[in-house]
Amino acid sequence: MEFLIKALQLILSLSILVILHEFGHFFFARLFKTRVEKFYLFFNPGFSLFKYKKGETEYGIGWLPLGGYVKISGMIDESMDKEQMNQPPKPYEFRSKPAWQRLMIMVGGVLMNFITAMVIFWMILFTWGESYIPAENAQYGFHYHPVAHEIGLQDGDHIVAVDDKEIKQINEVAGKILLDDATRLKVKRGDSLLTINIPENFGQRMLAEVGAGFVSYQLPVLVDSVASGFAAEKAGLQKGDSIFAVNGVETPFYHQFTGKISEHKGEVVNLSLTRDGYVHDLEVEVSSEGVIGFVVKSPMALFDTEDISYGFFAAFPAGIDKGVDILSGYVRQLGLVFTPEGAKQIGGFGTIGGLFPSLWDWQTFWFTTAFLSLILAFMNILPIPALDGGHVMFLIYEIVVGKKPSDRFMEYATVTGMMLLFALLIYANGNDIYRWLF
Repeated sequence: MEFLIKALQLILSLSILVILHEFGHFFFARLFKTRVEKFYLFFNPGFSLFKYKKGETEYGIGWLPLGGYVKISGMIDESMDKEQMNQPPKPYEFRSKPAWQRLMIMVGGVLMNFITAMVIFWMILFTWGESYIPAENAQYGFHYHPVAHEIGLQDGDHIVAVDDKEIKQINEVAGKILLDDATRLKVKRGDSLLTINIPENFGQRMLAEVGAGFVSYQLPVLVDSVASGFAAEKAGLQKGDSIFAVNGVETPFYHQFTGKISEHKGEVVNLSLTRDGYVHDLEVEVSSEGVIGFVVKSPMALFDTEDISYGFFAAFPAGIDKGVDILSGYVRQLGLVFTPEGAKQIGGFGTIGGLFPSLWDWQTFWFTTAFLSLILAFMNILPIPALDGGHVMFLIYEIVVGKKPSDRFMEYATVTGMMLLFALLIYANGNDIYRWLF
């Protein structure tokens, strides 16, 4: 069920973004009286799941869910329609339009994705506002990956500053280490303040071994809900129960509990817990995946949060600021991809699907959709042939030099770009499969 919910969110989100992206191209093409032959969600090699024609455009849904496209008359694109290109240019074709109009048609998709992201962030802030946990409010401290333990961090430590820059939220820590080449951490341990030095190249080791799990909130094992049909429900676990031991071994925090449970896959364990002030013991069978079927109380429900609400108009500039901050952070992180450790973190559809929650939550869905819209816009504007950015690069060359690249050159460039994109697609999804298997 969890896989299905994530998959449905992924398909819906990407479908919305692809349609809006292609509509950006379609809008400017029609604005400049350029013929659009096809407008498709998903690709349709061989056949279409659905199609109908209105005017000069065929609208449809393909069977291969790897994006979508608009086929614009007189344009060298992934369709490689050489027969059309061998005919004399016609007034309604892309190649007959002035360079500035062709440029607007090509940036239309990226522009639409940027606008989409900003509007979604605007509406999120207006509808739900913002809530976050100030780092100082995590009363049980932080939990760290074993790599962090090697440099002297301990579970329960509060990181209060990185290179003397105060940490307001926990998600700032890894970014500052990876992107800012931080050299030291200021840590509160009990009543003491400590300085922990960060070894050279530690960021690259984090990237290779840790991924996103360098630091997280240390949480008590408080049951928020019990999954229907799982072992926890059959054993009598209830919402509000506080688990403190497994087989007599104390597990006051959730990461300790999950670690101990994973040692007993397929076995029956004894859980010690408190309920309404009384101690109880439950015999529970652990699944072969190492779960018993309950959800722990979230940090947002446990700790005091900082809540910010916005009016309709105030949410607009705040939404733009959020979009710009997220995009700038993503662009900075992109540089890590060109390191051996960073290349291993590239993911495909499995990684993207993992961004969505296992339970349907509209706020998270729309936030993730806005984030993906920014990524789609940025990746499409990169100067790679077969992407929008490749066409834009050649159009700018034409405007500056005053001469178009030849059709043959454009064909070769498009084929090369498509080969690069397919290779990246195979590599990214291969990484997902490897991580899933091993």
